[in-house]
Amino acid sequence: MWTGAALLALGTGVPPAAAAPAGGAFAAPAASGADGPSGSLVMVLDSSGSMADDDGTGRTRMESARKAVGTVVDGLPDGYPTGLRVYGADRARGCTDTRLVRPVRELDRAAVKRAVAAVRPKGDTPIGLSLQKAAEDLPEPSGGAVGTRTILLVSDGEDNCGAPEPCEVAERLGKEGVGLRIDTVGFQVRGAAREQLECVAAAGNGRYYDAPDAAALARQLQRAAQLSADGYRLRGERIEGAATREKAPALVPGQYLDTIGPGETRYYAAELDAVSTADFSATAVPQPGTAVDMFDVLRTTVVHDADGFCQSENANFPRPDEGATPLTSAVARIPSEKGGGTCDRAGRYWLKVERETRNNPDAARWPLEIVHGVEAPLRKGVTPAQSRPEYGEGGEDAVLPTGEPEDVRGGTGFNDARRIGRGVWRDRILPAQTLWYKVPVGWGQQVRYDVEFANEPTVGRTATTYSYGASRLFTPARFPVSGGGEFSPTTLYSGRPAVIRMGGVPVAWTNRYEYPSAVRPVHVGGDFYISVTLGSQAAEIAENPQIGLVLRVSVLGDELAGPEHNAPVAAKKSYKAGNSTGAGDSGGTGGAGWTGIAAAVGAGAAVVVAVGFVFVRGRRGRAARTTRGSA
Repeated sequence: MWTGAALLALGTGVPPAAAAPAGGAFAAPAASGADGPSGSLVMVLDSSGSMADDDGTGRTRMESARKAVGTVVDGLPDGYPTGLRVYGADRARGCTDTRLVRPVRELDRAAVKRAVAAVRPKGDTPIGLSLQKAAEDLPEPSGGAVGTRTILLVSDGEDNCGAPEPCEVAERLGKEGVGLRIDTVGFQVRGAAREQLECVAAAGNGRYYDAPDAAALARQLQRAAQLSADGYRLRGERIEGAATREKAPALVPGQYLDTIGPGETRYYAAELDAVSTADFSATAVPQPGTAVDMFDVLRTTVVHDADGFCQSENANFPRPDEGATPLTSAVARIPSEKGGGTCDRAGRYWLKVERETRNNPDAARWPLEIVHGVEAPLRKGVTPAQSRPEYGEGGEDAVLPTGEPEDVRGGTGFNDARRIGRGVWRDRILPAQTLWYKVPVGWGQQVRYDVEFANEPTVGRTATTYSYGASRLFTPARFPVSGGGEFSPTTLYSGRPAVIRMGGVPVAWTNRYEYPSAVRPVHVGGDFYISVTLGSQAAEIAENPQIGLVLRVSVLGDELAGPEHNAPVAAKKSYKAGNSTGAGDSGGTGGAGWTGIAAAVGAGAAVVVAVGFVFVRGRRGRAARTTRGSA
């Protein structure tokens, strides 16, 4: 056991953020900028002569397509901007035969159904020109918003016009803007036609869906459209990172939006005092399921001078062969226990964000959501409780809640994560989708949960066809918490039941000095985030459009009143599932501005803080230089 007190001076001269109780739970920032759904969808429907052929059920392919489009619009959210373009519907021959029959505007289900009912298949297949026009049909998000603009192409054959070539058009469109996605559905196609539609989807930041029959057409169209409508809701103040430290924009505690291209590095500057913990996270949001590979990495680093860094972390895709998912990498400047380290000095630091790639399968710029927060030191005279680096009763064999599940709908990302608590929760997930939940966890408590993917009817694929399920746990500051050898964040999924077991260690202030990535970030209470992902290949396995999942969530241990040694048990709190304004304000969007420097005074004044430490375990982390890779 070692006890001591350090007198630390706050001498930066930088005005602190609004003061908050030192050592408290994270609180939400007043996030600015874009929020809410800002996407749009235009369906491009093949109306060429071959769509008049029998689809094998006694109906024409066009009749089945009309029914499938009706199913899609019935499932879209009220008001979601939706349009319809057709090609080959007006003339028996002609490579300019493409027409917008329903502009992209607030969803009118009856109007879309009437528009598609009036279409009669006649002519040629100008896919390339139709894609070009469809991109012009989609409105740019207003007010600085970043949303998913989706072209959903349905075709039963390949382009027979030749110019412009569809894959070249898709590649150009995919590189031009942020958030454009081209999904393709091949209705009873094979050979060169399927290859072309697969190429268009890969080049256009989207996915190809195979529909061998009318039922599959309705299912795959519904999946693609719903994935567009349920895209990650980005939030933050717009900012543009610099290629060099010298031109880096300044960050104060808050939440920001930027973009990052393949092979690009972005710098952001922050003025830090000598005693507070500074947290930084970066969440990249590529189009779900878009092509990536094992060499795609999102890296964050806290840089303190030309040659040195405080911490660096990599984030990788769980199964790159099944495409992209949101990636979060987070790092912190944590003053060392005794002070005097190279990362303990007050002054200017830089957040460095790198998108590393080798084969560059996704050339689009990725939206980047950045959160910077500051954790105040403990108040003078407070002796923190010892670190809690073991899972204990929260290990993989923990007993979790049972009983009838309660229906819940997961959010699209950190910003609208659905608040849940201890209990059994039931949801449904699309292939290539990630759902988000948040669970309040206090001092001395730990979260432990299982994700169960349902036993689903399959479409007759062989037993060797697999996809995957994945889940990650994030701290209130959006730090990914690895399984630490106790848990595995992924499982294979073939339509049969599959389970992921995950959890974190108890929250303790001194965990920040532990080295393992499963422990170190778990050092302050607040809303912990759970993400659940289903691989894109599940679209070729499951018969139902969405796949059922169950979360069994437990928050173990009594909540303590504070981070101090021998803290009493806190008063019981009651949490309900939901996303009320109050819940959002207390839960946090990941911690932007969650706490300022304790004892804020005028700029340039010195504040002396005495901090006592107690360590029963001797596992101290390296605060000055650490490099960690995410699971």
